Amino acid sequence: MGSLQLQDFAAGWVGGAVSVFVGHPLDTIKTRLQAGQGYGNTLSCLLTVYRNESVAGFFKGMSFPLASVAVYSSVVFGVFSNTQRLLGQLRHGDPAQPPALPDMLLASTLAGLVSVGIGTPVDLVKIRLQMQTQPRTAADTQLKPVVPGFPVYRGPVHCFRTVLQNEGLPGIYRGAGAMLLRDVPGYCLYFIPYTLLCDWSSPEGGLSPSPSSVWLAGGAAGAISWAVATPMDVVKSRIQADGVYLSKYRGTLDCILQSYRNEGFKVFFRGITVNTVRGFPVSSATFLGYELSLKAMRRGQTETSP
Repeated sequence: MGSLQLQDFAAGWVGGAVSVFVGHPLDTIKTRLQAGQGYGNTLSCLLTVYRNESVAGFFKGMSFPLASVAVYSSVVFGVFSNTQRLLGQLRHGDPAQPPALPDMLLASTLAGLVSVGIGTPVDLVKIRLQMQTQPRTAADTQLKPVVPGFPVYRGPVHCFRTVLQNEGLPGIYRGAGAMLLRDVPGYCLYFIPYTLLCDWSSPEGGLSPSPSSVWLAGGAAGAISWAVATPMDVVKSRIQADGVYLSKYRGTLDCILQSYRNEGFKVFFRGITVNTVRGFPVSSATFLGYELSLKAMRRGQTETSP
């Protein structure tokens, strides 16, 4: 029992690491569309980044997520799986009992809550690094006298340290409220469709879903989750990008109201195409990394058992 709990965390780490490699270029596009200016649509943004910053522009800010998202994913998957196991033990006396919908809902909600505590600083640093090359207006320069065209942060560690020094712990957790509103429903629509689709596509009596079932179910769950989460993701991105050159949002509600007043309702769906398209391969990679490494660890444990 104890080793299986640790295996869930280890498998989540593998899934998280794989997902960063697959998804970061599109994540950069998504962030520029949501929090930047003058990019137009997804294709225009992609071409602009490539023309101005080459291929390296798509991987800006990746080192910190690569080091941290694996840990983040490890905790989220570990919390979700072990909560389900605990509920199975409490309700049925069997931790391996297939979870009911209320159990999955509770486990997903708990995973979403935990994700905010770990993920907010990670997302803040990533977004600050992705956005710091954005052009600034004269008003921005007056508010924060930084030389135009020069990066504010030298890298992820410098970014984290600078935000902590200048803005304190509240600065590190800027956007936590929006992330909470994004991640709790987001993870419910991530883990529950994945579990249901795997059950539907797996043969009766099968011990674990096939790789093709995992790929399809994981991709569909990711696309659904990100499509629904996009409005609050826009708000979170704007709040966290705010502060690189100027600060104009006082909080989640203020950001929602200002964004709606200035750009209309459609602003909350900015980046939904790239979010949904990105959600499929990233989530497929995450769940494949998780399930295959979990299966390998369990197989290794069985082979080494006397």
